[in-house]
Amino acid sequence: MTSEPAPSERRPRERATLGITPSQTVGPFFAYALTPSDYAFSHLATADLTAGGGEGERVRLTGRVLDAEGAPVADAFVEIWQSDAQGRYSGAGAPGSNAAFTGFGRAETGPDGGFAFLTIKPASTPGPDGRSQAPHINVGLFARGVLRRLFTRLYFEDEGSNGGDPVLALVPEDRRATLIARRTDDGEPAAYALDIRLAGEGETVFFEA
Repeated sequence: MTSEPAPSERRPRERATLGITPSQTVGPFFAYALTPSDYAFSHLATADLTAGGGEGERVRLTGRVLDAEGAPVADAFVEIWQSDAQGRYSGAGAPGSNAAFTGFGRAETGPDGGFAFLTIKPASTPGPDGRSQAPHINVGLFARGVLRRLFTRLYFEDEGSNGGDPVLALVPEDRRATLIARRTDDGEPAAYALDIRLAGEGETVFFEA
C-alpha cells in the first residue's frame, strides 16, 4: 500500500493551452437546403419562380444586401413569398389556384452583395382586416450577425394603389422609399431594383413577424 505524497511533493497539474475560438452568431446551416444551387440542387429552392409556369407579367427583381457602412454582404440569402397574378397564394385552397406557381423563391448574394429573382408580378391581395393591399412581395433575409430572420416588403413604384396600402401607411413617410422598388427597365421582362440596407443611413424598414 503506497502512502499519499506530501503536499510539497505533489506536482501541479499541467493545463492544456487553448487557442482563441472563433465567434459564431448563427449557423452552421444545412447548406444543401439553404443554398442548394451551390450543390446542383436548384430544384429545392430556386430564384426563378416562373420555371414551373404560370400566367402573368414576368418581372426581374434585383438588389444588393448592404451593411451599416454600405459595404456588400456577400454571404446572405434572400427569400421571397408572394401571390400570383390573380392575388392568390399557393396552398391557400382557392378554387382554380395556380398549382404551377409556388410563389416562393430563394437566392444567395454574390461577392457584390447582389441577388436576383425572376418572377410574376403579384396582384392586389386582401389584408387581415379585409382592406385591399397594394401588390407586394414578402421578403425574408438571413445574414452573418443576424440572429433572427428579418422580414420586410417590396412594393412597385409604378403601382397607384401604394398610397392606400394599410401596411405601407404604418411606415413613416420619409422611410417608405426603403420598401419601394424602382423600375429600371421597360423591356421583357420588366426590371425592378431595391437594395436592402441592414443598418445605418437609409436602413430598410423591417417588420415584426
